[in-house]
Formats: sequence, structure tokens, C-alpha cells
Amino acid sequence: MSGPKFPRTLRQHLVRLLDWSDAHVNFDEAIAGLPVRDRGRAPKGVPYSPWQLLEHLRLCQADILEFAVRRNYREKTFPADYWPASASPPSTRAWAASVAQVRRDLRALARIARTRRNLTARVAAGTGQTYLRELLLAADHMAYHLGELIVVRRLQGNWPRR
Repeated sequence: MSGPKFPRTLRQHLVRLLDWSDAHVNFDEAIAGLPVRDRGRAPKGVPYSPWQLLEHLRLCQADILEFAVRRNYREKTFPADYWPASASPPSTRAWAASVAQVRRDLRALARIARTRRNLTARVAAGTGQTYLRELLLAADHMAYHLGELIVVRRLQGNWPRR
């Protein structure tokens, strides 16, 4: 597939943007040290717990990745397919699995940024969306909800920074 050549520096910036920590904390920093007891606890006045934010990040990021790589992608239903039903993780194993999947999908998105020849090519399953748009969407979505997670942690009293 032909198209514009993307300089290595632009690709490197896209990869970094997916796990950014220059302007704010990255995913690993945001979840580090979160006490098990607080993972399913939503602070007063906040509609979600850290578990719900983590799962929402995982589900949305997986959806963006699936949309970008599968020709037979099927659109999900919002909000049911994008938010967990329970405020609490079913187990510490479920928490760990969700964290691991977020990391795997971040690496897969970074692979697209590094290797997709034409990032402005349209996604096969889409209606005009490009690979570049999907990478930027994933990064923007992650940053937005990591900010919310930090606020939740501060309200819970377990954010160790500033």
C-alpha cells in the first residue's frame, strides 16, 4: 500500500504518546501502589472506582485496536460493552489480568505506529477513519482517564505524589 512516508521521528513521537509521561503520569505510574482495598471503592460524589476506570481503559483500548486491525470488526454497544457492571474487581487476579491486557494492547498499538507503512490510510472496517486517527484517539483517551484515576486516588487519600 503506497502513501506518504512517515519520518522515524514522527513514529517515535506516536509511540511515546501512547505511554506518555512527559506532561502527566503514564499508565504504570497511575496504578502503582494502589491498595487492593481501594480498587473497588468510588469516592463520595464520583461515579466510578479505580476498577471501573481500569476496565473502561482496557475495553476501549481493545476496541480501538480491534477496529484498526480486523476487517470484520463489529461495533460494540455503549455503555454496556465499555464499562464494567461492578465497581469492584472480582479478584486480584482479574485486576492483574486487566493491567496486563492494557499493557499488551499498548504495545500492539505502538507496533502499528512503528510499522504501518501509511498511517493516513483508511482503516478497512471504518467509514473514513485512519490509523493515525486511531492512535491519537487511543492516546487521548488514555490520558483523559488517567487524569480521572489520579483524582479518584487523591480523593481516596492514596495518591502518594504532590
